[in-house]
Amino acid sequence: MQYYLFSYKMNDLSYTNSLSDAALLQQVGEFIKTRRVAQNLSQDEVAERAAISRSTLSLLERGENIALRNLLKILRVLDALYVLEQFKVVNQISPMLLAKEDEKKRKRAYRTNTQRDKDDWEW
Repeated sequence: MQYYLFSYKMNDLSYTNSLSDAALLQQVGEFIKTRRVAQNLSQDEVAERAAISRSTLSLLERGENIALRNLLKILRVLDALYVLEQFKVVNQISPMLLAKEDEKKRKRAYRTNTQRDKDDWEW
């Protein structure tokens, strides 16, 4: 079993280019096992809560390939869905579009002409 030591930020995925698929699956499996043990849960308990078989969880922890849906169930049980934040798409506004939108915003309040005319006629 090979272990890789990397220093990286959560949003820097460049280190993954040097890892094989098998190595990445191994990392995912180690992460799941570490979370499970830290929460003092057995494989049977996690599998039951995730509605999967214990052998599926065991496969994942050994770095084997499992269905994505099962991985999501396991992450949910282990309260680790936060790892999927990197997949969230954030639409970015260009500075020009932001400036145009800012120009459209009202800068002050004012009365309409009909209100002003009505107020002028009342004594």
